[in-house]
Amino acid sequence: MIYTIENDELIVRIDTVGAELTSIKTKKDTKEFLWQGDPAIWASQAPVLFPVIGGLKNGMYTYKGKSYSLPKHGFIRYNKNIVGTQDSTTKASFTLCASEETLKSYPFKFNFTISFELINNQIHVSHTIANNDSETMFFSVGGHPAFNCPLDISENYEDYYISLEKTKNPKSYVLNDQGLISKNTISIIDDHKIWLTDTLFDKDALIFKNINAKKAILTHKIKGPVLSIDFNDFPNLGIWAKHKSPYVCIEPWLGYADVEETTQNLEEKEGIQKLDKGQVHKSSYTITII
Repeated sequence: MIYTIENDELIVRIDTVGAELTSIKTKKDTKEFLWQGDPAIWASQAPVLFPVIGGLKNGMYTYKGKSYSLPKHGFIRYNKNIVGTQDSTTKASFTLCASEETLKSYPFKFNFTISFELINNQIHVSHTIANNDSETMFFSVGGHPAFNCPLDISENYEDYYISLEKTKNPKSYVLNDQGLISKNTISIIDDHKIWLTDTLFDKDALIFKNINAKKAILTHKIKGPVLSIDFNDFPNLGIWAKHKSPYVCIEPWLGYADVEETTQNLEEKEGIQKLDKGQVHKSSYTITII
């Protein structure tokens, strides 16, 4: 089922399957800002990442001596068991609770809710994760929205750049052939800007740990900023697109893929979040259409 939220400036649609954004349009000119998921290139649009981000070494991890398997980015993505709620004309929420099925791959009892709310020209994306278990819960959570780039057919990919405000850690970590984060880094930020080029993602995603920046702005070199993401609650950032594809993903993360030297023990996973029993985690990011 597709849920629609709208106000005077935006109309946004979200699919209950995966709680995934499917459209972000401006009311004034019906311009589509969200990638439309061409299956010939990349069928997804804005996956929700939980309880892991990226890939696990050999697709598995251990917890208290037992092995578990999880797909890349976890099990919210593609999930058909998510329950949607139309909170108001400008807000919709989507919830997945622990079940016999999730316990097979993730041994914690939880409630996961993601909400999308429109305020003027902004989409506030909020995560609420409750630990209903009797012990500490380990998790990662993040977003993966893909934006059309270029926005107009008269433009080129190379006309755009992403600026990162107050960047203090400009090194991007490199993924190895198994999708694990290596110790190798590359420098691709020039004066707080990442210029989009056909070769930018030749080594897969750009991965920034503890980036310090709290806002990423997609900008046309002549026309100026077109959209931004504020991610104050998220210390890590991914930027990615399929090779030579007309979109770019700007991904706020609490966590990231396994590193090469991982022990595969969930409690020792680099970047993992911890939530004590009975506690509730809240984090959010904001997409602004400029």
